[in-house]
Amino acid sequence: MAASVSRSELRRLVELRHHNPHSLLGAHATAKGWVIRAFKPGAATVTALCPDGTELPLRPMDVAGCFEGELEGGEYPRGYSLRVDYRGPDSSDLRADPYGFLPTLGETDLQLFGEGRHWRLWEKLGAHALVHQGTAGVAFSLWAPGAEGVSVAGDFNRWDGRLHAMRSLGLSGVWEVFIPSLAGAFLYKFEVRPKQGPHLLKGDPLAVAAEMPPGTASLHYESGFKFTDDAWMRDRAKGELLRAPLSIYEIHLGSWRRVPSEGNRPLTYRELAEQLPAYAKEMGFTHVELMPIMEHPFGGSWGYQVGNYYAPTARYGSPDDFRALVNALHEAGIGVILDWVPAHFPKDGYALGRFVGEALYEHEDPRQGEHPDWGTLIFNYGRNEVKNFLIANALYWLKEFHLDGLRIDAVASMLYLDYSRDKDGWIPNRHGGRENLEAIEFLKQLNAEAYAQVPGVLMIAEESTAWPGVSRPTWAGGLGFGFKWNMGWMHDTLRYFSKDPVHRRFHHDDLTFGLLYAWTENFILPLSHDEVVHGKGSLMGKMPGDRWRKFAEMRALFAYMWAHPGKKLLFMGGELGQWDEWRHDSSLDWHLLAGAEHAGLQQLVKDLNRLYAVEPALWDNDAEPEGFHWIDGGNANDNVVTFYRQARALVPGAARIVAIGNFSPVARQCFRVGLPAGGPWSTILNTDAAAYAGSGVGPEQKLSAQQHPWNGQPFSVELTLPPLGVLWLREGD
Repeated sequence: MAASVSRSELRRLVELRHHNPHSLLGAHATAKGWVIRAFKPGAATVTALCPDGTELPLRPMDVAGCFEGELEGGEYPRGYSLRVDYRGPDSSDLRADPYGFLPTLGETDLQLFGEGRHWRLWEKLGAHALVHQGTAGVAFSLWAPGAEGVSVAGDFNRWDGRLHAMRSLGLSGVWEVFIPSLAGAFLYKFEVRPKQGPHLLKGDPLAVAAEMPPGTASLHYESGFKFTDDAWMRDRAKGELLRAPLSIYEIHLGSWRRVPSEGNRPLTYRELAEQLPAYAKEMGFTHVELMPIMEHPFGGSWGYQVGNYYAPTARYGSPDDFRALVNALHEAGIGVILDWVPAHFPKDGYALGRFVGEALYEHEDPRQGEHPDWGTLIFNYGRNEVKNFLIANALYWLKEFHLDGLRIDAVASMLYLDYSRDKDGWIPNRHGGRENLEAIEFLKQLNAEAYAQVPGVLMIAEESTAWPGVSRPTWAGGLGFGFKWNMGWMHDTLRYFSKDPVHRRFHHDDLTFGLLYAWTENFILPLSHDEVVHGKGSLMGKMPGDRWRKFAEMRALFAYMWAHPGKKLLFMGGELGQWDEWRHDSSLDWHLLAGAEHAGLQQLVKDLNRLYAVEPALWDNDAEPEGFHWIDGGNANDNVVTFYRQARALVPGAARIVAIGNFSPVARQCFRVGLPAGGPWSTILNTDAAAYAGSGVGPEQKLSAQQHPWNGQPFSVELTLPPLGVLWLREGD
């Protein structure tokens, strides 16, 4: 029998430009039986071993590396293997032929992906160990429309992509191959042959693990972890976070604590699992928020320039090690939120950028596809497969790692086509406007799917403009997030506190303006990492005055924040009173706690969280204006604000809380404050208390309101206001 394929087809195969290598390689019917072909470059001999014991030597073909042999008659030689002998001793390889298997992906998977609604995409694309047609191996699949050829290269085939060319599954743009007898951990990449230019070595966009940076290979990984947080997950599903205390500790895992005795290395996920839950619980935080832990090539990006969206960074351990950290936090009663970055991605050659030699995940036109500030690429949210990749990724982290929420980074940059661009640097939408209509629909669908599929989930937007309805339901015209960072409150408040008290009366509206819009969204008040980097200095460094004043200002800032409407977020180190700006490659300055002032500030944060958790007035009515009432918001000359918080009437035992802030360095004696009710009141917090290394100035713990109308309230009391201090008064004994 003569060879039944043309030299040109074989040449395309050798050049990795064949869309269906399975049509040439493997076993194929002929008029007289079967022909078996193989492409084994560098082989001396190739022999097919059939299940019936037949050994069929394959002869070299006209194109180097190609072999074929014929079988007379009989049935398809299912389950045959190829023995490949290379020149030199101990250079023989025997395994089942990858080109003897049907596709591992079905039409339903391909159709759902093409429609942009395959919500468990990570179970299909990428690399997956499975038993296929009775044979164990690993199935590889990759979305790479427009490529002329795709293959798998890894340490299992000496990084020779010619040995495992993939086939294109029609118009889906998906390429696939099943490699039998492959198992365990191994490194791999996809070799992509673009229409023009040299081949590209790309990491697997859906790899669930990756090589330790600076390596960039994907790592085949099979999880064996068993979560033990069933009780947490059940309770989370029944929660109503809008009417619950929410106090978040934001963390960069690589710089929270380090090990000086071992080269200043960061803690591993497992070491963090031993230390972080206990600390967060001791401090009284309800949740931790992790800056991005998806694998990223450049540590200085803090994780915000993601290279591998489905892989936890190997810097701190394996994916199961990260699962162990989440599990430990849940068992300590601490929720876990993860920063997620769908707004942009880096241009690194191994990652998503120009994946097939031209734009695939991004727009081709740089006016749509490149971010001018960050030197990164912008996702094409109008493409079904790209949208599917991202939404499935969000669900992957929530489901596979039991995460309790996602904080979506840089939402404003997604919403506006002209974000940070000059007038000629952007393309209007189809209506001539500046809104990114595709990104808006993507965000709505993301939130709808997250809330539908993950009961009790937190979806949080970092959105810095006045875009309406960010945290309103999609059915009401909103974007569908549960919460939004209140960037306006943060900027105004820090601007006020950065002023010397003698000038604060001219900036009093920085404290009060936020209450005009406090209920337009479900807000989180953020003092995040963004405020302590890039030359902005630490929170402590923002406070004016001498050392004593700085600590007093910090204590007052935190107590004012915890009393203000809105959930709370504090970046690590703030509770310690760090003097230095945060550095991603250094540990927090834990040694500072040897000083009484730093220890006092940390104790205050503990007490704020403790009181916050047990006083419904401080969180039950965050989303309604009925939960907040000014007593005196206009006393600019004294630098004093007074207000009270209250829960709904149906919350049993919920007392009103009055907050009084004296943001001048002068103690105010016999200062009368209006109160909404008579009878006993208790001082439950004084930021100037000696326990916090304050001066100990303030009122008695037990107070009695007099029927003396003041500040528009029917009752009042005379107090001593501590300098640069905040008081909390609780109604009742």
